[in-house]
Amino acid sequence: MKSLEKSRKLKMATKENQLPQFGLCLNNDGYAASLEVGKVYHVIPDDEAAVHGYIRVIDESGEEYAYTANRFHLIQLPIDVENTLLSHLTNMKITSAQGILR
Repeated sequence: MKSLEKSRKLKMATKENQLPQFGLCLNNDGYAASLEVGKVYHVIPDDEAAVHGYIRVIDESGEEYAYTANRFHLIQLPIDVENTLLSHLTNMKITSAQGILR
């Protein structure tokens, strides 16, 4: 029981030190086809974009694009939710790649 508790604490501590991997879209002005207000997007770490006030997300096209950071509210999700979303995104990429190869 103690090892399970220790494992959970370690996951929580690691999670707290991570940057958010998801952002909630608050503004899609000028990008209605690419972003949906209220939708959660996967944030891709990009130090260069951040220096200029942008964040990189996978938008509705399924591609990575940089948008002004003020369009999003970065969020931290519970680890189980984050893992589920990341697993889904990975499966989507595999399916897309297989479609290209056909």
